[in-house]
Amino acid sequence: MTTTPDVFSALASPVRRQLLVRLKKGPRTVTLLAKGLAIGRPAVSEHLQVLRKTRLVREVQRGRERYYHLDPRPMARVDAFVSAFSQYWQQRLVDLEAVLDEEAAR
Repeated sequence: MTTTPDVFSALASPVRRQLLVRLKKGPRTVTLLAKGLAIGRPAVSEHLQVLRKTRLVREVQRGRERYYHLDPRPMARVDAFVSAFSQYWQQRLVDLEAVLDEEAAR
């Protein structure tokens, strides 16, 4: 039984993250997305399928070509998760700054 990947597991792949960055510039075909990658079009298509299942990407048929569009709305879950830890990191940076100021004063 295959399970539908969630946004977090989809973003775990460096290739999928790279595809999303490329799609930020606008809709692209598989051929354009695969250009310059170390993997071929079939592998890119597989990664796009994962992104489509998580609704991070949608596919639009234009003539004989399929264009892939970024849909960042599912990333709101990731943003909400990461944001919950921002206060922790802010406090850590304040603590680090205090230590560095103390060291500089010596």
